[in-house]
Amino acid sequence: MAPAIMLAADAPKLSSANTGFMLICSALVMLMTPGLAFFYGGMVRVKSTLNMLMMSFISLGIITLLWVLYGFSVAFGTDKGSLVGWTSGFAGFSGIGKADLWPGYTIPVFVFAVFQLMFAIITPALISGALADRVKFTAWSLFVVLWATIVYFPVAHWVWGSGGWAFDLGVIDFAGGTAVHINAGAAALGVILVIGRRSGFKKDPMRPHSLPLVMLGAGLLWFGWFGFNAGSWLGNDDGVGPLMFVNTQIATAAAMLAWLGYEKIRHGACTTLGAASGAVAGLVAITPSGGAVSPLGAIAVGAVAGVLCAMAVGLKYRFGYDDSLDVVGVHMVGGIIGSLLVGLFASGTGQSDVKGLFYGGGLDQFWKQCAGVFAVLAYSLVASAVLAFLIDRTIGMRVTEDEEVSGIDQAEHAETAYDFSGAGGGVAGTVSALAAAAAGRQNRPDPRSEQDPQSTPSKKVDA
Repeated sequence: MAPAIMLAADAPKLSSANTGFMLICSALVMLMTPGLAFFYGGMVRVKSTLNMLMMSFISLGIITLLWVLYGFSVAFGTDKGSLVGWTSGFAGFSGIGKADLWPGYTIPVFVFAVFQLMFAIITPALISGALADRVKFTAWSLFVVLWATIVYFPVAHWVWGSGGWAFDLGVIDFAGGTAVHINAGAAALGVILVIGRRSGFKKDPMRPHSLPLVMLGAGLLWFGWFGFNAGSWLGNDDGVGPLMFVNTQIATAAAMLAWLGYEKIRHGACTTLGAASGAVAGLVAITPSGGAVSPLGAIAVGAVAGVLCAMAVGLKYRFGYDDSLDVVGVHMVGGIIGSLLVGLFASGTGQSDVKGLFYGGGLDQFWKQCAGVFAVLAYSLVASAVLAFLIDRTIGMRVTEDEEVSGIDQAEHAETAYDFSGAGGGVAGTVSALAAAAAGRQNRPDPRSEQDPQSTPSKKVDA
């Protein structure tokens, strides 16, 4: 995704086909953020649904303005010390002409900028799933501003910007395994280590309130991810974009089936939530690797990610960190898997002639992938924890325990996701029905849960 060096005489001309394709891909990636909102919104309890939706939607507003003002310049401007970029004409989009082409490509700078904007929008939104039920909306909004500025924009330059240290090292990240998924997953872990667990964690049932919403969100993510991945080659002139499209479908299918297989063996059931989570795990893992591996390699990447991510989501119960919606287990772990497997499965016939270990290339690329993966993970983890600590010590990150128990939607947004007042039967009947449904849910086993069977349920409301 970085600009190529090109002689003026060989400079390409604008391609209406590639430009139109990239505009469609940009719209597909934009759709992923509402899709993520539904995915996360269905996974939380009723009383947190709107807050979960808003934590994703607010990123559409905040990141768009930051990107125009300075984010695009920091991420993709002229390199400054291999760490950040800066081009004054990119700030405010003030020096970009409507016909200016992105260097080395056949699409306008505006098209490249808006495509990359959609990546910048969804990345902080991914973090929000780890923080469900307990973070002030104003504190979250401030965190998004600071995190994008200090973490995402520089990391995007490292990985994709011409002159960025990871780009120059040769780290392969086709569409965001490091810059998006490891970055967001490590940030989520850093923040939850600072703000602590939800009230009732490992005691109260905290199951998804709407699996249909989860499946809708997963379907929108899967659909939009074709733009996310295939569009990252910035054109369709050499077949790499179509390869990435095909590998995206293959790996996602393999990961979903692998996750369900693991569930069936481990818990005796193939769950709807497992199918949705497995699909997302496959999408995450193929994101960095899909341009480098063959279709058979994509099956391997998806299968490995499906099993290992399914195993990873239970670690929060073992180690006691409250990753509400498995951002660490799916996005950080999936991003690590997909990025490292490039060093093993790169075929040398895709985006470059780089070959992995299993194709006779040795371990050279694997070590490069390790450098990119663990540098981004460490930087994002530490920087995000520091930002959360500073915000918590100033304006406070968490709502009060009473607000958390009664419902963050009402406390932070003065709204509720569902209004049953016109459903008939009166308020008392509605409350009784909800209480009965909640009691029924408490008595059903949760095949995704690794909770301590000796834990005692608290008396807090779980609506």
